[in-house]
Amino acid sequence: MIGLAVMGENLALNIARHGFKIAVFNRDTAKVERFLKRAEGQPVVGTCSYEEFVAALERPRKIILLVKAGQPVDDVISHIKPLLSEGDIIIDGGNSFFQDTRRREKELSAAGLNFIGSGVSGGESGALNGPSLMPGGKREAYEQIRPIWEAIAAKVDDGPCVTYVGPDGAGHYVKMVHNGIEYGDMQLIAEAYSILKNVARLSTGELASVFNEWNKGVLNSYLIEITANIFKVKDPETGNPLVDMILDKAGQKGTGKWTAEIALEMDIAIPTIQAAIDSRVMSSQKDERVEASKQLSGPSVTPFSGDKKQLIDAVHDALYASKICSYAQGMNLIRKGSEQYNWNIDLGEISRIWKGGCIIRAQFLDKIKQAYQRRADLPSLLLDPDFKAWVLETQSRWRQAVGSATAAGIPVTAMSASLGYFDTYRTANLPLNLTQAQRDYFGSHTYQRTDRPEAGFVHTEWEKLLEES
Repeated sequence: MIGLAVMGENLALNIARHGFKIAVFNRDTAKVERFLKRAEGQPVVGTCSYEEFVAALERPRKIILLVKAGQPVDDVISHIKPLLSEGDIIIDGGNSFFQDTRRREKELSAAGLNFIGSGVSGGESGALNGPSLMPGGKREAYEQIRPIWEAIAAKVDDGPCVTYVGPDGAGHYVKMVHNGIEYGDMQLIAEAYSILKNVARLSTGELASVFNEWNKGVLNSYLIEITANIFKVKDPETGNPLVDMILDKAGQKGTGKWTAEIALEMDIAIPTIQAAIDSRVMSSQKDERVEASKQLSGPSVTPFSGDKKQLIDAVHDALYASKICSYAQGMNLIRKGSEQYNWNIDLGEISRIWKGGCIIRAQFLDKIKQAYQRRADLPSLLLDPDFKAWVLETQSRWRQAVGSATAAGIPVTAMSASLGYFDTYRTANLPLNLTQAQRDYFGSHTYQRTDRPEAGFVHTEWEKLLEES
């Protein structure tokens, strides 16, 4: 293990706890000493230089990098590459951009070395107790680390939460989309919270009870569970709910942005995920929003006089339906990447390994696995019989929740984006015929006719026809 920050330390302890002897190195050797004290009694060997580190390993060497994505990964590779032998394996467990992983895999393969880009999800606790692992690279290289990866991964009812994802950058690509879906999940939950707090006027205690109840049904998930827990925590300084003392400026590390950029490149619509990214960006503009709030008024949020239980149920259904749309977008993006790069990714298997260990782990993922088992080439989760029936049956409550928020002037960008996605997907004839007419009018971009689309693209001299009309 090279890199003893939080994730590196905990993953190294996980590996050692499962009986695998592991050597560790960090550029700051003081971290090595501190880690050895933490790992006392475990099969861990500390090293103080790259040379000592490489010499401590049996061949074929298996070296995990958990360092900051980008140039630091290339820097570490440049240090150890001259010290390695043919057949050795370098595993990048960080959140690297998949195109960087593809480049590194190609370069190292040419030098006789193996490179695996492995997504690791689950945060500090997952790394220590069992993450979801998404390795990509040469199949034969993965087979050499498979006993370790299967031992340290989270375990669910149908096996360890790890699978061979595909060649070169497939693992990091899937991890990237996972993180984009995670953005969407978190934003949708925040919007549900906002409706319940600002429209239904629920207290934090009531919110904790609602989310606890939700976690017993179709919304059962790690994020819903920790949300309920968050509402129970009091600030030791003020005695107020701690969540109310937290500034509404959300951070991000880049994987969500990558997801949005790749979706644009691949012509895959991911409006829910994009809305979540936009919301984080706008949250960072705190001072500007505070000033705007003094100048731009909206509807007055009056005390809710309706049936609170009915509104809570509507928000529940809106959250679940929006979540289905968000995952449909993410799965379509994985499918498109798989097709473009010939990765042959099994979407059902990806759903399975996300059932445990990772941040988006949820009961819901088993339903997604089953959907792809029923039909491997399913074009959208919205067309799976089970998901379709659920969304069609509950869409009125979904619309009620979004409508209630909109009427109160409460932003629900991700829920609205999911609803818009659903309505767009189910609409046979969109108003984009006018868009094509405009494009042809000002730029001669051509269009197809409804009465004979097979005839190909045509152009109209609009101004000439206008004069003749």
